[in-house]
This record gives sequence, structure tokens and C-alpha cells, in this order.
Amino acid sequence: MAEPWSNTEVELIIADYFSMLTKELTGNPINKTSHRIALKELLNSRSDGSIEFKHQNITAVLMKLGLPFIKGYKARWNYQQILEEEILAYLENHKSFLESKFIHFTDSFNIQSQNLNFNSILDSPPIRQNITAEPKAAYLKSPIKINYLEREQTNAALGVKGEKLILEYEKWRLTHLGKESLADKIEWIAEYDDTADFDILSKNENGTDRFIEVKTTRLSKETPIFFSKNEYNFSLKKQNNFHLYRLFNFNDTPKFFSLNGSFDDFCSKEPVQYKGSF
Repeated sequence: MAEPWSNTEVELIIADYFSMLTKELTGNPINKTSHRIALKELLNSRSDGSIEFKHQNITAVLMKLGLPFIKGYKARWNYQQILEEEILAYLENHKSFLESKFIHFTDSFNIQSQNLNFNSILDSPPIRQNITAEPKAAYLKSPIKINYLEREQTNAALGVKGEKLILEYEKWRLTHLGKESLADKIEWIAEYDDTADFDILSKNENGTDRFIEVKTTRLSKETPIFFSKNEYNFSLKKQNNFHLYRLFNFNDTPKFFSLNGSFDDFCSKEPVQYKGSF
């Protein structure tokens, strides 16, 4: 059985992860293999699989904190508490530098969509995770107060481009099904009503309404989404015809998955804000 990772090893892999992450967030290519080979020389006989797993653990911690992460490392939640503690320490020591990179990523208007192929843009949803095993340790205060995953989702330019892509996809889908008359009836509701509880009014193949909520990210498909109380209630009201279209990898090769039903049917939710009345 492998020895637990030492504090020094944890510090080394966290520093390496953030080195790659800051490059990726600013559009610079990274070579994960080269990083892993160099890092491996500094660790205590760790296998490639062990290093990969620890990178995925770091992704899970960052996702929990509402921070961007490296797209190629899928979150794994069964991590040691020392990892979260050391990540919080790293964030504290490099706060100004990292936040400038996070802001560059979330607020950038240089948003490109490319390599569009509607025949292959639809992907399978992620497997719904049970993250109850996430460490519940003593209160740990993050030095970074902004939820940058939510901030990216509220990037207006990103949201508009995502909605436009799905609008075109829906027209293509219905036309491809021989339903050109239905494709002509699609409405981009959010374009003229930003108070609506959904973004696009499309049609199902049988002519009934399809209410589409589009959520767009430049990160991976597992990135959490954020939705309002009104959006949630609307999904309950229109459960049979409500569809979430989750766009991801938007700046690389955009893909999306679609889920039908209310938010309760296809994702776990947690309250992130409360209202107090007197």
C-alpha cells in the first residue's frame, strides 16, 4: 500500500497544478505529460496514476471553492483534508496573482466558438455524482471570496454566444428532422426579455413547446451550474417540456448535453444565498 502523501509532496503538486492552470486560463498551451515527468522526479516514487488522481482531487477542491480548474482533470472528491488546507494556504500566498488570472478568464470578451459540427456537438450528460464523501472538516475560510465559476456564467458575452449557438442548433435539428415549419417558429426569448425564466422557445418534433435554458462555460462538462429561484420554479412548472442545454468547452470544440425535466430531476442543488425577512 502506498504511503500517504507528505506535506512537501502535496505542496509540490499544488504548485505544479496552479502553474498549468494559470497558463490554461490565459490561453497558453500546456503539456501535462512534461509537467508530470518533471514533477515525478521530486516525489516519493509516485506512479503516473497516483499523480493523475491527486490532480483530480485538486480539481475537486477548486470546484468546491467556486474556482476555475484544469479542464482535463475530472474532479475526484475522496481527498485527504491536508490537500484542502494546503490549497487554501497557496491561495492565500498567491491571492493577487491568481485573482488577476481568474478575472481575465471570467470577464474576457475574446470569446471564440469554432469547429462547429452539429452532427457531433451533442454529448452525453456527466454521470451524476454523489459527493457526500467530500471531507467535512473544521471550518476553513477561503481567502478568495468571489465564486469565479458563477462569475463566468454571468459573463454576458459568453451567455449570448452560447444562446446563439443553441438557437442555430435547434433550427438545424428541426430542419434535419424535416420540420422546417417548426424551425421557423423558434424564438430567442432572452434576446428581448432578460427577465424571462428560460432562454429559447423551440419546438418538439410533435409541435409542442420546448423551453430551453442555456448554461455556457469554457470549462468541462462537470462544471457546476447556477440558477435562480425563478428558473427553478419554472422548471417545476414546465417539467415535461423544460430542457437544460449545458454548453461546455466553448472556446475549444464546443459541445453540449441536454437534460429534460426539472432541476430536481437531473442535478443536486444546494442553497448558496438566503433572504432574511423581519
